[in-house]
Amino acid sequence: MEFRLLPGGSLTGELRVPGDKSISHRSIMLGALAEGTTHIRGFLEGEDALATVAAFAAMGVDIEGPRDGEVRVHGVGLHGLQAPPQPLDLGNSGTSMRLLAGLLAGQAFDCELTGDASLRGRPMGRVIDPLALMGAAVSGADGGRPPLKIRGGRQLQGIHYDLPMASAQVKSCVLLAGLYGSGRTSVTEPAPTRDHTERMLRGFGYTVTNENDVISLEGGGRLRAADIEVPGDISSAAFFLVAASIAPGSELTLTHVGINPTRIGVINILSLMGADLTLKNERVVGGEPVADIRVRHAPLKGIQIPDDQVPLAIDEFPALFIAAACAEGRTVLRGAEELRVKESDRIASMAEGLTTLGVVNEVLDDGIVIEGGTLGGGTIRTFHDHRIAMAFAIAALRAEEEIRVLDCDHVATSFPGFDAMSRGLGLQISARTD
Repeated sequence: MEFRLLPGGSLTGELRVPGDKSISHRSIMLGALAEGTTHIRGFLEGEDALATVAAFAAMGVDIEGPRDGEVRVHGVGLHGLQAPPQPLDLGNSGTSMRLLAGLLAGQAFDCELTGDASLRGRPMGRVIDPLALMGAAVSGADGGRPPLKIRGGRQLQGIHYDLPMASAQVKSCVLLAGLYGSGRTSVTEPAPTRDHTERMLRGFGYTVTNENDVISLEGGGRLRAADIEVPGDISSAAFFLVAASIAPGSELTLTHVGINPTRIGVINILSLMGADLTLKNERVVGGEPVADIRVRHAPLKGIQIPDDQVPLAIDEFPALFIAAACAEGRTVLRGAEELRVKESDRIASMAEGLTTLGVVNEVLDDGIVIEGGTLGGGTIRTFHDHRIAMAFAIAALRAEEEIRVLDCDHVATSFPGFDAMSRGLGLQISARTD
């Protein structure tokens, strides 16, 4: 499937973006390991989260739904999973693979985790290494890449692990393995990353402490079923926050968006660039802060992105690169090596597309320099990366010619219905399969 976009336009109206992908994954995982029935509302019915549902169903967990965002997970307890009859195919979902590696390292059975071509190219050594320190037996193919083979029946030991990079997935992997470890498991991270795992563990009745930036838990506890309301995904909202900011005449309200303090880098960065953003109706739902966000068009200016905001916006940079391309002046991003190992090398992928549109940019080892200016048109390669596809779709609002975005099938991993929702707000987008 490809997107075709006519240049120009503005966005107006109100929308609720799909549920947060990170929280949707974790709600299934912890609900499956809890005692009792967990009721989830607002679940993201995207391909990545559905891969997590399928994996736990294959391990004997009774899961009803999802239907219109509602799921019931009949938990089997920490030790109730069964050996899957075949390798677990996690599609394009790196979150599923890295978190499951931790959960499954402490099971009594052997299993194998695999995925699509993109996922099989992503580095898993970053979770294999700490799991080995805990006594797990997890091995990958060349360079620690999937498929991952996990040998069961291992007694895990709690460890303290200093994360070599800011990664919520690695942190979560170690903590989830720690549920099965003897003694205390703790993690120190070099910079704050999303804390959905810690929040949700507490929501399921498990004690997790955070003292002096050391996150800890004791193995051998129990999880109790909970009701979960999944907020709208700020990573999906980011495309509309940028779109309304760059397109003259735009005014949007995004309702029930998660504003977890470890995820609001995109709001902070856009505000520094001069965006007109207002948070309203702030509240806490199920332990997660949410708000309605109103965004109106405003002239943006290029900035040096603060180092402390980089880990808080790591998934939102494709959208922010489009904001930078439409801003006045130069935007500089450093310290974002993590973008190199996402669904694609997002620095290289975005740089190629920006160049296609005539945007001057310079690729750095750990970031990029983008000179704001005029956007032309052209054909964009997405490298099968959903966020690259959506980023260049919203770029059309400021383009002077038509944009074609190739290979957009993966948009459904995080944002099913993106094209229809965008069209309803005023984006001149059509999806074609010819």
